[in-house]
Amino acid sequence: MTPLDTAFAAMSENPDDTAARLAWFDRLAASELVLLLEDEADGDRIRPRVFTVEGADLVLAFDRDERLADFAGAGAPYAAMSGRALAGMLKDAGLGLGINLGAASETVLENEAMAWLAGVLSAEPAEVEDQPEEVLPPKNLPEALLTALDLRLASATGRATMAYLVGTRFSGGRQSHLLAFIDPAPGAEGALARMVGEALTFSGLEAASLDVGFFRASDPFCARLAKVGLRFDLPQPEEPVAMKAPGTDPNQPPRLR
Repeated sequence: MTPLDTAFAAMSENPDDTAARLAWFDRLAASELVLLLEDEADGDRIRPRVFTVEGADLVLAFDRDERLADFAGAGAPYAAMSGRALAGMLKDAGLGLGINLGAASETVLENEAMAWLAGVLSAEPAEVEDQPEEVLPPKNLPEALLTALDLRLASATGRATMAYLVGTRFSGGRQSHLLAFIDPAPGAEGALARMVGEALTFSGLEAASLDVGFFRASDPFCARLAKVGLRFDLPQPEEPVAMKAPGTDPNQPPRLR
């Protein structure tokens, strides 16, 4: 059972459960997929094999290369990429997606579903300038949100050293929660903020209030965070890894040809 299989089983057992459907889309976005191609990649350009099913044009992807081989035969050309990168690519190309065909978790998504997923994943958070008067222990946050945050932060290698989750109270009486990232890597702030927004959305908590902040470890405010906050340690890279295969760099997804 892959993580995508597990999420699919939970969704199938509870077809009317919105949280289960969102959790499956969350797993799809986070999964490493192999996309079936017509031929080998040409540099950063790829040509997926397109199938027409009931008038809809689909490409096929699998969450294990063994599943792709079972479907298309050993040696079939493919490109590896995240579900996140694939959603954006298919949205622009007007294509749908067949996932894990031949496996128990097989699913077909039309282009409208891929466009929705790509839109969620590309949403930009709003920036505000506001300083809390009080920093408090976090409380009454749904377990689904904490789990989603934990999963995302565990995959945010090298983007910050740690994060603290705290409750906050502002001068006007507004109360919220703050996820404070300590020593973010240069340029990582936007990706970290989007990551938190996705955790809210895929937990079914779009209206929930959770602010995101960025601090240097030398900032005196960090002592207040450490005293009452729930701490998340982000993994750190052991050494740089060269990523050259199509789809392996999330900032440079392959181009269709």
